[in-house]
Amino acid sequence: MLIQENISLRPFNTMGIEARARYFARFGSVSDLQELLKERIKGASPFILGGGSNILFTGDVNGWVLKNEIGGIDELYEDKNHIYVKVGAGENWQSFVEHCISRNWAGVENLSLIPGNVGATPMQNIGAYGAEIKEVFQELEALHLEDSTIHTFSVNDCEFGYRESVFKRKYKDRFIILSVTYRLNKTPQFNTSYGAIGQELEGMGVKDLSIAAISQAVINIRRSKLPDPAVIGNAGSFFKNPSISSSRNKQLQQRFPGIVGYPGAGDLVKLAAGWLIEQCGWKGVRRGDAGCHAKQALVLVNYGNASGKEIYDLSEDILQSVKQKFGVELEREVNIVV
Repeated sequence: MLIQENISLRPFNTMGIEARARYFARFGSVSDLQELLKERIKGASPFILGGGSNILFTGDVNGWVLKNEIGGIDELYEDKNHIYVKVGAGENWQSFVEHCISRNWAGVENLSLIPGNVGATPMQNIGAYGAEIKEVFQELEALHLEDSTIHTFSVNDCEFGYRESVFKRKYKDRFIILSVTYRLNKTPQFNTSYGAIGQELEGMGVKDLSIAAISQAVINIRRSKLPDPAVIGNAGSFFKNPSISSSRNKQLQQRFPGIVGYPGAGDLVKLAAGWLIEQCGWKGVRRGDAGCHAKQALVLVNYGNASGKEIYDLSEDILQSVKQKFGVELEREVNIVV
């Protein structure tokens, strides 16, 4: 196993931010990881890097970076309605979605084209177009950084929330996700009611609904709204959609009749953060190479050589302006690496 020094992390984050790792190593198996941890550099805490699609480096990493490249897709077993598939955390998420669709395993088609690797899916509880990963999640295996023991986490153990899990809160930086087991449906339960999926399917001329058609519709919608990280550096949605009480939403509706919101859990209403940001005049704004995307205000972009701090400062100004105008506090979805 090769431990490198002073390595650029720009190729390893979709924002395209230039930052350097004091030490850098890759691991493709649990045993490789355990060996690396035995060689831990004194005083340096490891930062685990997956697909690099939901992070913002605001400076260099003075410790060491371990890149998770554990692969493998294994069919474990099946029952009457489901097939259970164990996937290495380093597998590319979209490649796995395509793997499922080619075998008519349903449940992840609405999550097509979300960038990143499998290991991030439970960490973030990724979601899009009316679906969340917790709906197909069975369990995961994770290694404890302190003693290298391997633990199994059930859906309840993960405490999933909106773009949340225990791995972003109480277990942050304490575990490395090794594999995720998904419970996929043998018989598809089509989910086309959210957003523009139905309209896109109609425009595609789809007569016989399938998970492949839904996946393609989601891909078409995402490509029409979101920039390709290979062309313009970005981390997808930078902010979460905030939830407020229905009474507070009614107050805002009186002041801002066009405000966009959707029913949430219980008495909550989930506001469209993109609409709030756009109303504050940020959509399409550019400061040097840092900007707010012209088609989707939720997405902050790096047009070339923006620093992580410049992107972060822009996000902070957006947060403050939304709070001042609407009295609503936005929260970053992207993980900030200081």
